[in-house]
Order: sequence, then C-alpha cells, then structure tokens
Amino acid sequence: MANAISGQCMCGAVRLTAVPRLDELHACHCETCRRWTGSAMIVVEVAPEDLQAAGPVRSRASSDWAERAWCDDCGSPLWYHLTVPGHEFYAVSAGLFGETGLALTKEIYIDRKPAGYAFAGERIKLTKHEVEATFASFGEGDQQ
Repeated sequence: MANAISGQCMCGAVRLTAVPRLDELHACHCETCRRWTGSAMIVVEVAPEDLQAAGPVRSRASSDWAERAWCDDCGSPLWYHLTVPGHEFYAVSAGLFGETGLALTKEIYIDRKPAGYAFAGERIKLTKHEVEATFASFGEGDQQ
C-alpha cells in the first residue's frame, strides 16, 4: 500500500495497515464515541479497500447505518464503520498508529463535547444537527 500507516491494538493481537483517505485527523464528541473511548474518538478516515486488519477483530452494529469493532483480546477500540452503501468508510482509531504526523482538522458533535476539555487550534467544527443532516441526505431511516 502506498502511503500506508501500520498499527496495532494495545496487546498487539490485532495488526492494521491503512491508507488514510485524507492527510488529517478528525475528532467525534458524540455520546456513543465518548462512552466507547472515555473521551473524544480521534480517527483517521480510510476507504474500505484501503484497510487491512488481522487478528481477533469483533464488531457489532451500533446503529442502523454503522458498526464498531474492537480487539476481542484486549478490548481496544479499532474503528467505526459507516455501512451505508455508496457512503462506506472506516473511521479508524488514530491511537492504533502511534505518531502519524497528521493534523486534527475537524471536530464533529462539537455541541456534545463536555466543558472539561478542548483541543488547541482552529479547525472545522460541526454540531449534532449539522452532522445528522448529512446522514439524512443518505435516505430515509438514516438518522441518529
């Protein structure tokens, strides 16, 4: 894979190789991501054909249009996978890759972020309403 980054879960049982769709990181502050990771989920977006993972990966549907995956040995969050046909992508946990050199350029569900933390710098910030309007554009029934 050209421009690929490699990483692993906390215990090393799951190993990943990915080609970022964009040279940037995104943060999600939605309630589900915060419950799943304990804070914002910082991700690298990856096209389905550009992600390879090996090891004890488990996943489950977390909504009508997405699933979340984790290492079945150590529980490390691996990715959020948007499963809407024609809009599929993986939001892979950036922490799996160590230092990528990618800059944080977008925060979503910014109006759901707890007041106790903030990331330095300027970037695109989208509210719950703005993000979910995108899901609504995928078709009926595709809303959070």
